[in-house]
Amino acid sequence: MRSLTLHLKVLITLLVSLGILITAYQIFIQGIPITEDETDDLWNIDAKVEFQASPRDPIKVQMFVPPLNRDYVSLNESFISNNYGVSINRADGNRKVTWSARRASGNQTLYYRLVLTKRYSGEKPKDKGPIFRDSIPVEGPEKIAAEALLAPIRQHSADVETFISETIKRVNNLNDDNVKLLLSGDPSTPNKARVIELLLSIAHVPMERVHTIRLVSEQAQSPELWLRSFNGENWLYFNPESGEQGLPSDRLIWWTGDEPLITVDGGKKAQVTFSMNNSEMNAIRLAKLTDENTDADFLEYSLYGLPLQTQQTYQIMIMIPIGVLVILILRNLGGLQTLGTFTPVLIALAFRETQLGFGIVLFTIITALGLSLRSYLEHLKLQMLPRLSVVLTFVVVLIAVISLLSHKLGLERGLSVALFPMVILTMTIERLSITWEERGGGHAFKVAIGTLIAATLAHLLMTIPELTYFIFTFPAVLLIMVGFMLAMGRYRGYRLTELFRFKAFVKD
Repeated sequence: MRSLTLHLKVLITLLVSLGILITAYQIFIQGIPITEDETDDLWNIDAKVEFQASPRDPIKVQMFVPPLNRDYVSLNESFISNNYGVSINRADGNRKVTWSARRASGNQTLYYRLVLTKRYSGEKPKDKGPIFRDSIPVEGPEKIAAEALLAPIRQHSADVETFISETIKRVNNLNDDNVKLLLSGDPSTPNKARVIELLLSIAHVPMERVHTIRLVSEQAQSPELWLRSFNGENWLYFNPESGEQGLPSDRLIWWTGDEPLITVDGGKKAQVTFSMNNSEMNAIRLAKLTDENTDADFLEYSLYGLPLQTQQTYQIMIMIPIGVLVILILRNLGGLQTLGTFTPVLIALAFRETQLGFGIVLFTIITALGLSLRSYLEHLKLQMLPRLSVVLTFVVVLIAVISLLSHKLGLERGLSVALFPMVILTMTIERLSITWEERGGGHAFKVAIGTLIAATLAHLLMTIPELTYFIFTFPAVLLIMVGFMLAMGRYRGYRLTELFRFKAFVKD
């Protein structure tokens, strides 16, 4: 007995621990939302390209588009144009769209549209970059100015990160005569980036230009220049104006390198206008959309990986243990008397179609009439199987009559009574009649009421949307429930109803 108790405790501990660990892993590691109401941002980005086409020349428009290899994943990408061919090419970590046409004239407008999200974008393979570069040739006063700036930079830096930060800080000191000489009177951000690159190249530190778009709704946007360098393990991003390190989370890398955003052959006066807005989408639905492009593997190995119709079935089935748990608590702790454990749960499932109030009325009517028929058949001295067959046939006829009357009266809810499990109703009638014969009508009435109460409570819990979502999304919770059920299996204490029954003895 002692070894059996130890075995049961170990089993309960293992089941509960496993359920908690799996659920915690899904929530905290995989980032699965706990509630169905949780949403995530979708960004809709439009890049409007405008230019004037030369009437006699073929048109070729090339524009960089986001590589989407960092923190974002594309849900939809479209290229809108009239009578233009479209192609996409990859080169040096960038993507470039090419619009081409044999002839065009006048003002031309092209659109690039992108819908993207950040959730479940996944961990991308780490890019590798250069860790050494040759010096940019520089002579005369520029060389002397560069060496004068590099001396204190070397003194005040300890690694690549601090060296770049110190270089940006020095170049942005516009009061320094050496900086003025190298900038040649042009303090623009691209020119500062050129000087920063010159100084870093002398120290053999590689640097790349990164052009980003800030994800902000309903604000005019233009590409913002950042710098980055590879330290042997990771890319380090720097703002060339402030020296701020680390690319902000609201920045989308559009392209890298020194080339302009757009080039037009056979046209002139090209300009690109960005506009964007954001919306929200249910997090699980969003994960489904991004699953093919990301590492949201939990969808593949969860119930969300099933076909949609099968998911709808399992959303009902997976709540059955909740109903069983309710019956277990009501019977073992509350002392409520019901017709077994599973019968109230099946009745609770039927209430999903008829709705609770209407279902209780229908169940009461059919059961009462069925019991009356069962009582009548008892006088005919029929055997159980023929008697059960007659009752089943009577239940089918009664369901058809109720459905017809409900339809004629405009009570469409009554049509759903056909979804009641007819076999369960028949067996319920049969078992109640046997209980009536063996233990009296009062006890049979008490059991019938207890069954309805248990079925009602089970139905109320089984139809809570938040609970259905949680159990369906985190089915490992069922392991915790099994552990609780096993613990309840060894309960031998008083039930709630017994405390009231034996209240007089307690006083004595």
